[in-house]
Amino acid sequence: MAAPQLRTGAELHALVERLYPICRSITGDGVRQTLDIIGEHIPLERHEVPTGTAVLDWTIPQEWNIRDAYVATPSGERVIDFQELNLHVVGYSVPVRQRMSLSELREHLHTLPDQPSWVPYRTSYYAPAWGFCLAQEKLDTLPDGDYDVVIDSTLADGSLTYGEHVVPGRVTDEVIVSCHVCHPSLANDNLAGIAVAISLAQQLVDPYYTYRFLFMPGTIGSITWLARNASRIEKVRHGLVLACAGDPGPLTYKKSRRDDAEIDRVMQHVLRSREHRVVDFSPYGYDERQFCSPGFNLGVGSLTRTPYAGYPEYHTSADNPGFVSPAAMEDTLGALRDAFGVLDRNRRYVNLSPYGEPQLGKRGLYDSLGGRSDAKQAQMAMLWVLNLSDGSHSLLDIAERAGLPFDIVDVAARALHDAGLVKE
Repeated sequence: MAAPQLRTGAELHALVERLYPICRSITGDGVRQTLDIIGEHIPLERHEVPTGTAVLDWTIPQEWNIRDAYVATPSGERVIDFQELNLHVVGYSVPVRQRMSLSELREHLHTLPDQPSWVPYRTSYYAPAWGFCLAQEKLDTLPDGDYDVVIDSTLADGSLTYGEHVVPGRVTDEVIVSCHVCHPSLANDNLAGIAVAISLAQQLVDPYYTYRFLFMPGTIGSITWLARNASRIEKVRHGLVLACAGDPGPLTYKKSRRDDAEIDRVMQHVLRSREHRVVDFSPYGYDERQFCSPGFNLGVGSLTRTPYAGYPEYHTSADNPGFVSPAAMEDTLGALRDAFGVLDRNRRYVNLSPYGEPQLGKRGLYDSLGGRSDAKQAQMAMLWVLNLSDGSHSLLDIAERAGLPFDIVDVAARALHDAGLVKE
C-alpha cells in the first residue's frame, strides 16, 4: 500500500489535527506513537537510547509515561482533567495520589492571569516535581475545600526515542532537517513543522545532496544525535531546524553561528520574493543552538514563521489546530522547496575558453533563446557565468552579483556546459 502523500495545505493540516491529542514529552510512548504516524508517510529508522547513557555533557533521563491525571471534588467531579487536555498536567510530573485543601493545591497550580481563558504549558524534566495547569478563569471558580489529586504516571528506566529518514543523494554530503517531537498539544510548536518536513521529504526526488530528516525531542534529542554521530558530522554541509511553520506571521530565518554559511545565503536569496525577516544567530532558541555550538559550528540555520515566544499563543492551549492554517504551511513548504532547489544546484564552474569572450552565436546559444521573453536576461546570464566561472564563484555568487534570478543563471550554466564552454 502506497504511503499517504501530503501535498496540499489541507492534507498538512489534517495531519496536525491527528497528532494534536497525543501526549508527548522528551521520552515515552507519546513520542513513539508520533513516530509511528510519521512512519506511515515516510520510512523511519528508529533509535532507542537507554536511560543513563552519557551524551556529551548530558545523561539520558528516566522515561516518563502517563495514563491519567485529575483534580476532583470529593463527589468525584473532575475540575481539572488530563483526559480533556493533556496540557493540564505539568510534563514529567511524578506520581501523586492524595487529598488536599485548595490552599495546599494552589502551590502546584499554574495559570496565565494575563490570558485568563488559556491553559499554559509547563514541564519539569530534570527536577522531580508535579503540578497542574488550568485557565485562570477556571481557578477563580474553585471553592475552598478538599480535593482529590491524582497523577497516574511513571518515571522509570527506559529510553529516549528518535527517528531518522534519509533521502539518498548523488553525493554523500548531507543536508539535515530537524524537527522536535517532544511537545504535547501544541499545533504550531511543532506539529506544523513535522507535517511540512514530511511533505518536503516526500517531494525530494533524485537530489544532489543526501537529505537526513531528524524527528527528535528538543535539546536532549539533538545532543544525543550529535553524540552518537561523531563520524558523520564532517559530512553535514548544510542544515535547517524547522519549527512554528503554520502561524499567520511572515517567515523568519535565523542565521547560523557562522553568519555566512551557504544555507544562510540561500535562505536569504529565496526569501526575497516573500514577506520575511532575517535575524542574527543567538544561543537561545531551538536545536540550532546545539548544531551551532562552537565545537560543531555547523552551517545550520532555523526557519520559522513567528519565532518561539514571539506570539501570545506560544506554549498555551491557544496554540491549537485553529491557530495554524493550511495556507501558512503551504507557504513554508514552498520556501523550503525553493531553498533546497537552489542549494542542490549551486555549483562552481570553470571557463574553458577564458581568453576573450567565446563566440556564442556559432554554437547556436543565441538561437536557442529566440522568442523567449527572458532572452535578454538569459544572454546576460551566459556572459556573467563565462566571466565569473573561475572555480571560486558559485552560481549563487553570480546570480547575486548580476542581479539575476538563480534559475536563469543555472539554465545558462547548463547550456554553456553542454556547449563545452564550462565544466564543473
